[in-house]
Amino acid sequence: MILVVAAVIERSDRRLLICQRRKNDSSPLKWEFPGGKIRSREEPEAALARELREELGVTLRKSREIARVQHTYAATAEPLEIRFFAAEIVEAELAPRAFEQVAWVLPRELGDYDFLAANKALVANLATGKIKPAEILESAS
Repeated sequence: MILVVAAVIERSDRRLLICQRRKNDSSPLKWEFPGGKIRSREEPEAALARELREELGVTLRKSREIARVQHTYAATAEPLEIRFFAAEIVEAELAPRAFEQVAWVLPRELGDYDFLAANKALVANLATGKIKPAEILESAS
């Protein structure tokens, strides 16, 4: 099983950060939350911090796991376990390095984007307000 972490970053205006995969990546131009594979012997939070630094040039301030999804894409056949984290970053400005584009969208707008299949349940919970990342982080402090 491939272990993956992904960050759900919510700004003070309630907008969430979403990222579009590059056209030459697997699942080209699909939308996702930033993150990536956990390396061997790496803790999930450390992997999340590393991925956010590498992909967006930002520093993770705090995080809390909000969902876990197992999914198998036909192209790889190896199952994925994605651990989604509500995440807060230090910087206001992003330096996206790994994406076609990034966008800050309101939860109700998430349905307008073509997300990776493994993200669909979380997207639905975010769009309907069942999961509110900033509130979850607030209660964690």
